[in-house]
Amino acid sequence: MTNQETQETRPGPRRLLRSAVAVFAGFVAIVVLSLGTDQILHMLEVYPPWGQPMRDPGLLLLALAYRIVYAVIGCYLAARLAPRNPMRHALVLGAVGLVLSTAGAVATIPMDLGPAWYPIALVLTAVPCAWLGGALHRTRDAGGR
Repeated sequence: MTNQETQETRPGPRRLLRSAVAVFAGFVAIVVLSLGTDQILHMLEVYPPWGQPMRDPGLLLLALAYRIVYAVIGCYLAARLAPRNPMRHALVLGAVGLVLSTAGAVATIPMDLGPAWYPIALVLTAVPCAWLGGALHRTRDAGGR
């Protein structure tokens, strides 16, 4: 294998850094948007005070809805910033979301902070949202050519 072939097949440190930044930026976008919206809804007294259980199915569906939208946006951002393989970057972020939401479900379901379906729904939507974010990037990218 020639040096040029090696450089073309192995990602360099710079591309690895750009990949990590893309996934991290998508993750930060999801967290900031989700927690920011949560905080606003708590301040407006739409949600109960922090630390109190939220059992209203309508409020939980609202939280799930905007979390889904924010996950798609964050995964789209990861795909958009990716140096190569945008869908892979979106799906890596989806895998991170799957692991974190699974850990969250395992930790919170026994605490009885609300119905178990909500954290389970977060687990089940992590990867589909990632795929959708990557697909939206692909569609936008294809439409711009």
